[in-house]
Amino acid sequence: MRAAGAVLLVAHLLIVGWLSLRPRTVPWVPAANLRPLATIRAELAHGPWEAVQSLGGAVLLLAPLGILLPMTAGRLNVSPLGSLARTAFTGAMVSLAIELLQAGIPGRVPDVDMVLLNTAGVVLAHLLVVPGVRYRLRRKEDPPVRPTPTRARVHLAPQADALSGSRTYL
Repeated sequence: MRAAGAVLLVAHLLIVGWLSLRPRTVPWVPAANLRPLATIRAELAHGPWEAVQSLGGAVLLLAPLGILLPMTAGRLNVSPLGSLARTAFTGAMVSLAIELLQAGIPGRVPDVDMVLLNTAGVVLAHLLVVPGVRYRLRRKEDPPVRPTPTRARVHLAPQADALSGSRTYL
């Protein structure tokens, strides 16, 4: 499971790097957005459908990291909050690295809102998939519980006369 997670993680990061770090030829480039939520507000002003189309790609871009990072770690018995925190932090750092690298690529503009949206996608994917999968995998590892026997296995001892000191059996 860990090896498959690592291979898929590397493949996903290579695809994300290829999609987001190659130069684009565009006639003009907007200024970098360093104000949080400015791009999100601007997209929401165009309408909800346009905002979903425009911002949905940013949410989905790094969402597989929310599943692949815990899969690569391979831990079943871990704190759910700790796992979420580690995954969210790693997703935010990967997104931040991509945005910082985009600053030096022609046609690409860094945007702080993309870091927020990418991290939200990682967190949502983690919350939707990882706890349920871990629960199922833990159930497979636990030995099956045997039902309590309904019949008594201990029978009554033979009756003896304790006062007489003799052993009389019926």
